[in-house]
Amino acid sequence: MPVSVLLVDDQPLVRAGFRMILESAPNLSVVGEASDGREAVRSTRSLLPDVVLMDVRMPGMDGIEATRQIVSWARPLGHRVRVLALTTFDLDEYAFEVLRAGASGFLLKDVPPAELVSAVEVVADGAATVSPTVLNRLLDRFAPLLPSASPGTEPAGDTLTTREHEVLRLLARGWSNAEIAAHLVLGETTVKSHVGNILTKLELRDRVQAVVYAYEHGLVRPGERDGGSEPGSG
Repeated sequence: MPVSVLLVDDQPLVRAGFRMILESAPNLSVVGEASDGREAVRSTRSLLPDVVLMDVRMPGMDGIEATRQIVSWARPLGHRVRVLALTTFDLDEYAFEVLRAGASGFLLKDVPPAELVSAVEVVADGAATVSPTVLNRLLDRFAPLLPSASPGTEPAGDTLTTREHEVLRLLARGWSNAEIAAHLVLGETTVKSHVGNILTKLELRDRVQAVVYAYEHGLVRPGERDGGSEPGSG
């Protein structure tokens, strides 16, 4: 079955352009459009798209709040709706906030057509579209604005094993599975299994959300990945 996509943007010409690009791909199908956040939430509930291509800056309810509502609605029902946000700049507070709200990634609005199609396919498959480098630069810039984690309230300490805790910290520093495996002297398949367990236990959808979680709960501090051992050094 083709991947179903809901387009959300307050500009009709932008929606038309993205529709033309996506419908040129044989395995993608645009099932609906919305012009603001409220309509996006309603359309998601009725159409159950695989991917919501969401503009972040819209009048009324913006894409950040719409993403938050879609994710909070879909998660307990078991729906696999993924949000892929559209931003104007890759290192601004809107990109940061939409990831916190639950988006699986973001794209710049001037993304080449082939990259747009590829990103939608990747997100629909359960992966994330933000490179570790961009994600960590974004979080290093804006994570200091997050509220401090309260002592004794860190759920990861209660739900994750010691090894899973180590993997999460390294993952949050932008390390790949191969780099984590080399550092911890584990097989790459074992690391992949640990990552899967982390996502399941913490009810997270992908690595992007795991990184955001780690910053929000004080497991990693801004810039921390630049200190200590580097990948492959231990």
